[in-house]
Amino acid sequence: MADAPEMPGLIDLLQKRGGHKYDHGHALIVAGGPGMGGAARLAARAALRIGAGLVTIAPPASAMIEHCGPPDALMRHPLDQARDLPGLLAARRIGVIVIGPGCGVARAASLLPAVLAADLPTVLDADAITALAGQEAPLPLRPDIVLTPHRGEFARLLPDLARNLPDDPEGLVQAARSAARQLGATLLLKGPATAIASPSGESALNRAEDAPGLATAGSGDVLSGLIAGLLARGFTPFDAARFGAHIHAEAARRFGPGLIADDLPEQIPAILGEGA
Repeated sequence: MADAPEMPGLIDLLQKRGGHKYDHGHALIVAGGPGMGGAARLAARAALRIGAGLVTIAPPASAMIEHCGPPDALMRHPLDQARDLPGLLAARRIGVIVIGPGCGVARAASLLPAVLAADLPTVLDADAITALAGQEAPLPLRPDIVLTPHRGEFARLLPDLARNLPDDPEGLVQAARSAARQLGATLLLKGPATAIASPSGESALNRAEDAPGLATAGSGDVLSGLIAGLLARGFTPFDAARFGAHIHAEAARRFGPGLIADDLPEQIPAILGEGA
């Protein structure tokens, strides 16, 4: 099992040393319909803050007006149907996709085959995990796909494995390893102790019992954005997941009581600035 990253060394890894914005990747965040865009914006803001060179949010056209506010660095493009996705990916030079936060299960299910067919590093969270679990025929996954379920989503995805899901951290790591091998994808099982595993057998544990503020709406959406931003910057799926979880928890510790998910991305500049 990988050791927890030392914060100074991790911060140094996350520093930008130069280059063009496209050198730091372009992430696409698929957003949901009217009234459901907040989760995708949280993910998008986190991806920008962790250093993705560009981030585009893609709601259906009917919800575009909801995404007119800040951050102004965020780009916006409508995405209504799966057939429109390949052109969007090519035109925007996108290298990473996030689908799930606030997407809606029906929309996620309609887009998921095209998202997976794009053969890009992808983060599947929330509604996308539920949509994946509900497919009549299993959709093929890959090691560069990161799934970020909480326990309930894990149970929908892998009910047999979830029946014996342990409570102790080491047992959670073993369960995550088994799930990653079974799925053929990288898995991050969220909780006070977050277990991360790759299908090749790499594993890590991030303990955040001292950051109870993470138990708030939208916290997981921020984590998805952090992972996407790190993937866009070229980190491996396993490292993107474990480093993202580490920064996520550290941001909660820095803010302290009264935390809401909107506060998490705003802690990142101070964290990264310590390595300057």
